[in-house]
Amino acid sequence: MCGIFGVFGHDRAAELTFFGLHSLQHRGQESAGICVSDGTQIMTRRGTGLVSEVFAKEEYLNFEGRKAIGHVRYTTAGDSGLVNAQPLVFRYTGGQVSIAHNGNLVNAVQLRKELEHKGSIFQTSSDTEVVPHLIARSGPPIDSAVEKALSRIEGAYALLFMTEKQMIAAQDPHGFRPLSLGQFENAWIVSSETCALETIGAGFVREIKPGELFVFDDDGMHIRSFVKADPRRICSFEYIYFARPDSELDGISVHSVRKELGRQLCRESHVESDIVVGVPDSGLAAAIGYAEESGLPYELGMMKNRYVGRTFIQPNQALRQRGVRMKLSVVRRAVVGKRVVLVDDSIVRGITSGRIVSMLKNHGATEVHMRITSPPITHPCLYGIDTARRMELIAASKTEEQIRETIGADSLKFISVDGMISATGRKDVFPDCGQCISCFNGEYPTAVN
Repeated sequence: MCGIFGVFGHDRAAELTFFGLHSLQHRGQESAGICVSDGTQIMTRRGTGLVSEVFAKEEYLNFEGRKAIGHVRYTTAGDSGLVNAQPLVFRYTGGQVSIAHNGNLVNAVQLRKELEHKGSIFQTSSDTEVVPHLIARSGPPIDSAVEKALSRIEGAYALLFMTEKQMIAAQDPHGFRPLSLGQFENAWIVSSETCALETIGAGFVREIKPGELFVFDDDGMHIRSFVKADPRRICSFEYIYFARPDSELDGISVHSVRKELGRQLCRESHVESDIVVGVPDSGLAAAIGYAEESGLPYELGMMKNRYVGRTFIQPNQALRQRGVRMKLSVVRRAVVGKRVVLVDDSIVRGITSGRIVSMLKNHGATEVHMRITSPPITHPCLYGIDTARRMELIAASKTEEQIRETIGADSLKFISVDGMISATGRKDVFPDCGQCISCFNGEYPTAVN
């Protein structure tokens, strides 16, 4: 799960990309980068940390060019660190090409071995790097080479490519990750989420559909399908956790979905309590929905330190635990002597949930009833969430009651799969209504390598 942003045809391409990445910062906090083309060469700036740290003192203003792509990274494949920061930049027989990727390729290991056997030398441990090696073996023109490369890769990918003169956007056949097309003045914008379009004042044009390839050049925008699209399988966690509340995915408001998830939780598992509290930030809208449905008062029972990143997307558990202590605090006056319904987006490993329950009780809550807006996560995600090992997932080995005992809650309920699907309001004519639910049932839409 990363964030990508691209601009084609604007004198302030680097500046617009900088602000676009700021709006996508919630999608990755390990590294950031921008590549800009002036028509003859590609200039690159990448670094570890937040966008504001990588581009201190408005360094992006030093980039002149009308084309730019940018990336914020959350590690799902490959190590953390500068070497794997994106966009990646390579040379091939047609010139330079830069690549920004959101997702995870399930056959990257096999392709890497095949390419190394044929003489390719890899510079990173990122799964993304197999793509430029495939491009290099095809040669120009770039759009044809990209299309051939896409025919070899499997898994989740929303991709941006940029050469000296072109920009290309591609969405995998299932559409696991969101990718939107916008327009700003006479420039074309591609973004992981619509919130970034709003930030720069761009108008939303449409979602890039599964299996679509967009080529932007001096002759305009060219659209084609590079593969027969499969049924839409957008990641359920885009609605539950990843996406910003002010974004829309396939025309559906993320904020509205989260409120409805809370309402559905109340319908499925109401409990006698005094107040409803949400875990900031992704649990807040759901808590409001639960409160509205139950008639209980909503209280701001927990506060978030705005200067600490999202703990779920930290690269290791030690950082996650430290981040919880730094990120969240309890409003004692709001919870003391109260039976609390605590609404959160998910329980992955259980460590964070246990700490939050303990914090509330230490500050005077008499009962804590945890309500979760995702079903139990029982299988690893292969498409861009860092839960690679099933042994790390608490719901893979424990019952709901055992999880409750582990985290110390007075009661615990997860939303049902059907309730979650219903809450999104998607109208896709498939049982899962266009969502990927493989982490809840172990049924993967692609081959598992």
